[in-house]
Amino acid sequence: MHIGIPREIKAQETRVSMPPAAVADLVERGHQVLVERGAGVGSSYLDADYQKAGATLLADAAAVFAGAELIVKVKEPQTAELALLRPRHILFTFLHLAASRDLTTGLLATGCTAIAYETLEVNRRLPLLEPMSEIAGRMAAIVGAYHLGTYRGGRGILLSGVPGVTSGRVAVIGGGTAGINAARVALGIGADVTVLDVDVERMRFLDLALPGVRTAFSNAANLALLLPQVDLLIGAVLVPGAKAPKLISRNLLQSMPAGSVLVDIAVDQGGCAVTTRPTTHDDPTYLAEGVVHYCVANMPGAFSRTATKALNNATHPWTSLIADTGLSAACQSHPPLLTGINTLAGQLTCRPVADAHQLPFTPPDQIL
Repeated sequence: MHIGIPREIKAQETRVSMPPAAVADLVERGHQVLVERGAGVGSSYLDADYQKAGATLLADAAAVFAGAELIVKVKEPQTAELALLRPRHILFTFLHLAASRDLTTGLLATGCTAIAYETLEVNRRLPLLEPMSEIAGRMAAIVGAYHLGTYRGGRGILLSGVPGVTSGRVAVIGGGTAGINAARVALGIGADVTVLDVDVERMRFLDLALPGVRTAFSNAANLALLLPQVDLLIGAVLVPGAKAPKLISRNLLQSMPAGSVLVDIAVDQGGCAVTTRPTTHDDPTYLAEGVVHYCVANMPGAFSRTATKALNNATHPWTSLIADTGLSAACQSHPPLLTGINTLAGQLTCRPVADAHQLPFTPPDQIL
């Protein structure tokens, strides 16, 4: 199969979908890998590294899309990339379609097969999303602690405290992969940490896995009791493939201390606060209802080399499977791959996305 790796063009996206080692493996399997020049520079991979791995270097994205059947990316296609997609293409990347009707309809219009990392589910896990959730969760505690500094607009709270001064208080909404990683780092810093979730078994697990972390059932009443005392609020809620629920109202934000910080990891799926809007690494925060909002839509991109390796560790087996056998056979041998298919032959094949935009849904296996 001809596999394409274009350079990411979303603002401030410095990850690349494959490191040279993964390219070398695909070449050894008999595939041709087309890499756009400069694709790996943001993650400290040089064109020469890809050339040594056996890739064919091409001048621009247009050449990569024209020559490839399987396009492997990191972020959702931008407008210029949508124009390059054809019905013969299989696009394998993060999509987050529930947050954008325009992108959804744009992808449908191309007729391509679009497979989303974030909806591919195996045994109730999202294995392709988990590595980025781990990074985003760990980052959330670090960037939240940083933006609590007075010079960043925060209320001047050191999360660790010092002898004679109590620790800062952190609340994490969601005890999944991102949430547990956020709680782990916040606890390691020395903060007073509470995790809210709706799954009692998950809270039992957190109680055992992170001694010192408190748990509470996630509902409006508990949020109303907790948030007036919180210095750092981390939104780590996830409904696979669907828009994030708006759990944080303006009233709840107004109840938080002035200069407290919200880090909304769920921003890719629309965010869990009514005030959430995407920001960038260059301009990561804004003030709303007296609360500093950090809502960077590609948080792991800040640590691009680590993120590239971690993402590829999870995606590469699926990329190899599709390349080796073709999509139809891959879905037959590994049915969970069907959960990743969001668009196919101009039809929407992910129910949560269809529900989010009130569009018709067709099961992918009916088309394949």
